[in-house]
Amino acid sequence: MSKDSRVTRKKHQPGIFLDLHGVRHHEVDLLVENFVYRYQEECPLTIICGNSRRMIELVDEVLDRIDCKEVGKERYGLIVVRKV
Repeated sequence: MSKDSRVTRKKHQPGIFLDLHGVRHHEVDLLVENFVYRYQEECPLTIICGNSRRMIELVDEVLDRIDCKEVGKERYGLIVVRKV
């Protein structure tokens, strides 16, 4: 597992989580891209954006650019990558 405290596993929930709370907008692109590529074999990958519409848009832009195949949004502020 990463030394980055933003990346975690949760008991009783599959996959790996990236929490973007406290991350500045200009850091999102590289952080999300690295997270997805590093853990792509361990899907689902859940990205916690919080309630920031802009943060959700930034994450969507990255996932579109790197051509993630299956992306879900079950709840506002949570983006789940099921297939890269």
